[in-house]
Amino acid sequence: MDDQGFAVFTTAIGPCGIAWGLRGVTGVQLPERDEQTTRQRVQRRHPDAVETPPPPHIRQTIDSIMALLRGEARDLSGIVLDMAEIPPFRQRLYAALRGIPAGATLSYGELAARLGEDCTARDVGEAMGQNPFPIIVPCHRVLAAGGKVGGFSAPGGVATKLRMLQIEGASVGEAPTLFSDLPLMAPRRRR
Repeated sequence: MDDQGFAVFTTAIGPCGIAWGLRGVTGVQLPERDEQTTRQRVQRRHPDAVETPPPPHIRQTIDSIMALLRGEARDLSGIVLDMAEIPPFRQRLYAALRGIPAGATLSYGELAARLGEDCTARDVGEAMGQNPFPIIVPCHRVLAAGGKVGGFSAPGGVATKLRMLQIEGASVGEAPTLFSDLPLMAPRRRR
């Protein structure tokens, strides 16, 4: 069908892909080991899409993703996503994720609390593992409790997540404690 297209493009973290249809972006592919492998993954996930030059609104989306991954401030929350096949819970989760600005993070538990309705951190993690729109729906900005990195199911795993957070200037790691800057033992006073 000529109403579904895809493109592969080069970013600071490697070759990414994007697929689109008449209702918006249908998927984003984080980098695989090379451009051809990225292309093959996009084709498997979007078998009806044809590789073609992107229309202007998708070109703008690609340019914004490339800029964000170079460390430039970009707000991707206005990009139209085709969520026709996405269940309601995941749609609400993805909307909440899109509200986390670059350089900021939330924990799985904090995100679950925002969603309410007996949502657990595990529910959040499972739904994020099915995110077809990484970068635009920034699941890399969600950390485990205590500022720990947690998992990342995209190609490259946690290394890709850390690279993206580093580019955005996010603070990652366990939160400092009240006494973290104090020496373990106080120096002895001289008499």
